[in-house]
Amino acid sequence: MKTIETEIAIVGAGPAGLSAAIQALEAGADVLVIDENLMPGGQLFKQIHKFFGSSEHQAGIRGFHIGNALLEQVRQFPQAEVFLNTIAYGFFPDFTLGIQHNGHAYAVKAQKYILAAGAMENCLAFPGSTLPGVMGAGAAQT
Repeated sequence: MKTIETEIAIVGAGPAGLSAAIQALEAGADVLVIDENLMPGGQLFKQIHKFFGSSEHQAGIRGFHIGNALLEQVRQFPQAEVFLNTIAYGFFPDFTLGIQHNGHAYAVKAQKYILAAGAMENCLAFPGSTLPGVMGAGAAQT
C-alpha cells in the first residue's frame, strides 16, 4: 500500500470541506480533499433551484454551480490535491486514514484531519415506505 503525506487531509468536498480547504490553502498549507462522489458540493449538487437572499450569500446561483465554483477555487492552488470518487474507509490508531482511489488502496498520513462528511437524509419508516419507487425528498433530488 502506498502512502500519501500531506499537511491537511479533508474528508468531504461539500461546502464545509471545500471552504476549509480554501482557508487552509490561503494560509499556505498542503491540502488533500477526499470525497466519495463524482461531483463536488455535497448537498449542494442536489440543489437545482437558484438560492434566495443576497448576492453575498450566492443568491441567484444554483447549488451545483456553487460546488463547482468552490472546487475551482481549491484547484487554483498548486499545493491542493482533490480525489473525487474516492472512498475513505477507515481511520486507524496510528492516525492513518485508509482510502481507495482509482482502484488502489492508500494510507494517508496528515498532520491534521478535517472530517466534513456532511449530512444525509434521515429516512423515517411509515406504512409503504419500503415499496418500490417510494423515496424521500433527498433521494428524489439525487
